[in-house]
Amino acid sequence: MTRGSGVTEHRTRVGIVGAGPAGLVLARLLALAGIDSVVLEARSRAYIEARVRAGVLEAPTVELLREAGVAGRLDREGMPHHGIALRFSDEPGGPAADHRIDFGELVGSGITVYGQQEVVKDLLADRVDDAGLPVEFDVSGVALHDLNSETPSITWTAADGTEHRLRCDVVAGCDGFHGISRTAYDQEIAERVYPFGWLGVLARAAPTTDELVYAHHDRGFALYSMRNPEVTRLYLQVPADARDPDSDVAAWSDRRIWDELQTRLACDGFTLNEGEFLEKPGVTPMRSMVASPMRHGRLFLAGDAAHIVPPTGAKGMNLAIADVRVLAEAITDHYRTGSGTGFDAYSATCLRRVWRAEHFSWFMTSMLHRFGPDTEAGDAFGTGLQRSQLRYTVTSRAAATSLAENYVGLPHGSC
Repeated sequence: MTRGSGVTEHRTRVGIVGAGPAGLVLARLLALAGIDSVVLEARSRAYIEARVRAGVLEAPTVELLREAGVAGRLDREGMPHHGIALRFSDEPGGPAADHRIDFGELVGSGITVYGQQEVVKDLLADRVDDAGLPVEFDVSGVALHDLNSETPSITWTAADGTEHRLRCDVVAGCDGFHGISRTAYDQEIAERVYPFGWLGVLARAAPTTDELVYAHHDRGFALYSMRNPEVTRLYLQVPADARDPDSDVAAWSDRRIWDELQTRLACDGFTLNEGEFLEKPGVTPMRSMVASPMRHGRLFLAGDAAHIVPPTGAKGMNLAIADVRVLAEAITDHYRTGSGTGFDAYSATCLRRVWRAEHFSWFMTSMLHRFGPDTEAGDAFGTGLQRSQLRYTVTSRAAATSLAENYVGLPHGSC
């Protein structure tokens, strides 16, 4: 580290923008390979450790975290699940029934419920508290420079107002859709926006079932999930059109949310426990986006900086971690052999898995949600197709196996 002209100069091999799961997993994999890195994060440590996001870890994600030596608490506190339930009525207006997709029986593995913020806590404890490796929090004014050269750099302003420049060999853009990395070069964008969102609540209410429930209901989709033995995570489909009052969180009182959940999740033998909301309800928009290529010079995008999936398929965090596994291997190979082959193949390799995840997430979203009656997907023909797909999925072993292997997660490198 050197100082000059009011700017503090730093040098590392890999500059990582973003301290979410993608950036921190990449930093851990590089550290295991003896490759130094610096992680920059616009938010505070307290903020990112409290930010509630995804809670489903695919089997390959869990295995990677174990291989990386950061799964101790995950193995102690994570909630292994061996299936999900699809809840729907066979006929319009009829009683709903559960149809279990048995992951263990169909594909021999399962998923683990463990919050994204818990993964972040574990990775930060390993990097900052145990290893003393650099993560710069509360940075602002981040800018990327000379990306087409072999010596790119990153500049930023620290929380104390000092100016910094990090010179590196590789820049990893792990800073999400709204970050600086995605806008650093032109990409081809493929996108789909859905006409609904998810109103999500976190409630202090003990789960009454051991597995996630995906409910297709005439009033709209609902999801029953959990974070731990005392807390449930629940979602309701709501309109995305701002002209519809139900798209506004303010239109949903606590009582109305619970009543709607009770209605959409109703099933013989099922009880929905109610409790205090632990965070203010919010609406998550539903959209799909893929940016390609995922590489520009020495900048490599990963996670939400390059792709967005609707949460129905539980793929967002898992896809980000799959990206950085490929990137870590490419960087490690470059330093060991001098080869740029992994760099050149990075975008195409990642995009194969991205499009598989996009298709699965689209499939789950299209099968389970109610579309407006004035849309092709929401007319009588479209809803008939949905029920047919649901019946086929739960009665055909081949269809159930396809859902199970995609939900549990295809092996890294198989797409």
